[in-house]
Amino acid sequence: MRVTVYSCRPFDEKDLFEKLGREFGIELILCPDAPDEKNASLAKGSECIDILTSQMTAGLLKVFADYGVKYVTTRTIGYDHIDIKAAKELGLTVANAPYGPCGVADYTVMLLLMTIRRMKRILERTNIQDYTIKGIQGRELKDLTVGIIGTGRIGRTVLKDLSGFGCRLIAYDLYESAEVKESGVLYVTLEEMWRQADVISLHTPLTSENRHMINEKTISQMKDGVMIINTARGALIDSQALIAGIESGKIGGAGLDVVENEFELYYYDRKSDILNNRELAILRGFPNVTVSHHMAFYTDDCVETVVRDSLLGCKYFVEGKENPWEVQ
Repeated sequence: MRVTVYSCRPFDEKDLFEKLGREFGIELILCPDAPDEKNASLAKGSECIDILTSQMTAGLLKVFADYGVKYVTTRTIGYDHIDIKAAKELGLTVANAPYGPCGVADYTVMLLLMTIRRMKRILERTNIQDYTIKGIQGRELKDLTVGIIGTGRIGRTVLKDLSGFGCRLIAYDLYESAEVKESGVLYVTLEEMWRQADVISLHTPLTSENRHMINEKTISQMKDGVMIINTARGALIDSQALIAGIESGKIGGAGLDVVENEFELYYYDRKSDILNNRELAILRGFPNVTVSHHMAFYTDDCVETVVRDSLLGCKYFVEGKENPWEVQ
């Protein structure tokens, strides 16, 4: 069997793909570039393609289907970059490759601590040998209520990590977890979340129903000085509303590993480019907002997991075995 791998990073994925390809008996076509109509022909003869976060539109999916592709796997947990409806209509099976929750959970706690302690400004001052302390007074977690939206694997791990800090923890999820309840964490409605939380951390997949769940209206219901952490998906937050909230002082700080409209931006060297993302430029300029480029997942364990499981998913699909990674 043959698998065409797109967006294959030469510095951390290539050797691993080659090693596991030999181990699993899979012939691999490794392409460093994102999939597009020009390089789609590389997939001719491959039933499966292996991608990252590139937008897979209906048109692009059809090009691959016409080349005989039947299976699309993404080396990510989220798959909102794939037009699932179009894939189904084209007879394409879509799969993901979830990694362990600890990396993102660790990163979330780091961003949360950096935000409440104003670490971005502290580091900026230290870099220019400004050792004054006015304006960088922080807060302590023991005095705060932290709200977790989404109690899947990552959200539950964040709750466990935060349990040792002495903060009050509340949570929201459409499907409440018995494990979370047994730990003593209180589930609340979203309206109660907005009213009670000093810090809100997002850990939910992006859907059409929750897009811009943090918006002008919901921000107005939050505590003054609320801090927002997002290591999930950028479009959960209305960027314009977030900016307005920061400018007004309603939002006291933010730690953002994801932003809206990051496709074709993150993971590329764009330092000499004029970026078509004005909101990102504004957010990066605030002294109380830390922005990183969708890095929370990126650990050695994660890279090995997603490469291995994406290939195993392809192998199981071709061999007709039960595949735990199929999403449709």
